[in-house]
Amino acid sequence: MSQATRILLALIAGIALGILAVTIDEPIALAIASVTRPIGEAWLHGLQMVIVPLIVGLLVTGIAATAEAAKAGRIAGRAVLLFVIVLWGTTLMAAAVMPLLLDLWPLPAAWSAALRQALTAAPAVGTVPTLTDFFDTIVPTNVVAAAAGDAFLPLTVFTLAFAFAITRLEDAARHRLTELFRAITDAMLVIIGWVLKLAPIGIFALAFGVGARTGAAAFGALIHYIAMVSTIGVIVLLAAYLVARFAGGVPIGRFARAVAPAQAVAISTQSSLASLPAMLKGAGEVGVAPATAGIVLPVAVAIFRATSPAMNLAVALYVARWLGVPIGTGQLAAGVATAAITTMGSVSLPGTISYFASVAPVAFAMGVPIEALGLLVAVETVPDLFRTVGNVTMDVAVTSVVQRRD
Repeated sequence: MSQATRILLALIAGIALGILAVTIDEPIALAIASVTRPIGEAWLHGLQMVIVPLIVGLLVTGIAATAEAAKAGRIAGRAVLLFVIVLWGTTLMAAAVMPLLLDLWPLPAAWSAALRQALTAAPAVGTVPTLTDFFDTIVPTNVVAAAAGDAFLPLTVFTLAFAFAITRLEDAARHRLTELFRAITDAMLVIIGWVLKLAPIGIFALAFGVGARTGAAAFGALIHYIAMVSTIGVIVLLAAYLVARFAGGVPIGRFARAVAPAQAVAISTQSSLASLPAMLKGAGEVGVAPATAGIVLPVAVAIFRATSPAMNLAVALYVARWLGVPIGTGQLAAGVATAAITTMGSVSLPGTISYFASVAPVAFAMGVPIEALGLLVAVETVPDLFRTVGNVTMDVAVTSVVQRRD
């Protein structure tokens, strides 16, 4: 049984047993939930404790890989520039579209209130940060304090500047620092692996309390979440066809036929790397020269995930609406910037690890509690299908644009 299956079964069992227990004897069920909740929160804290060093290490090594790719030649440099444009474009799309989707198809108020009570204490709502506040805090005055306070946007800005500074060093010093941060990242991944082995226990503990306090509303909310976040992935997927048509000059029908085999591999494997041979073949069928595809697509698989920042921001916005956290322009700007920047560092991580490493910094930057992530990761398998298919499709689309501009 795969880890994802064990996690999903733990979620379903926890909610179902919580509902059953509260039906049989509500006081006893709630008493049990008061014991299981700290266990689940302790597991969640185990993941949270490695996020700061992991994000710093991933950003440094990710920027180093991106810089090396950009230096590899004119084609690679142009591809990297297009990657950055697409990442920011899809992130801004999610910032505009996700709130509209939640307004058009909101989570029932009773469900939201029950889930909020089950997951966390009511969030303290003070002054909602404005765009001015965003610019006041984007540059840290004390990077250690930013890290200690989970202020991820200023920490990300400092790390980004630090990573680019490393790329300007002479080769020996650059390699020493890059390898140091790669080793730190690897060590954090080992710790996360240990924590994730306990995921079924932690998620069951969280889910039991949610089921006991909310009943069937928990299942309805999870289905609603899957539909909302997956919709953002579908929009990015459809945008790839428009990119290929209008920027790459490839007719939509021809592009759809060429990319379909790679999409099929992506669905069956949920891996962009496994889809690479089919992507190379599809790129050739839309007129991309083998030399161009052989440069752009491997780089894309290594450092580019078109759907990640948009869907990560969508998750944070969904949780904010779920928990009743108001999002001002400053918080939204912080979320957009964090999502677009940090995705360059987490593209090579396994799905479950990537979920926490990518979404938690965005949530922290926006002031959104992360307790819900412990439940949502259990159903990430479905949105992850749309992530992978969207990534593969956009990779081929961007490759066609590079070919046309070359």
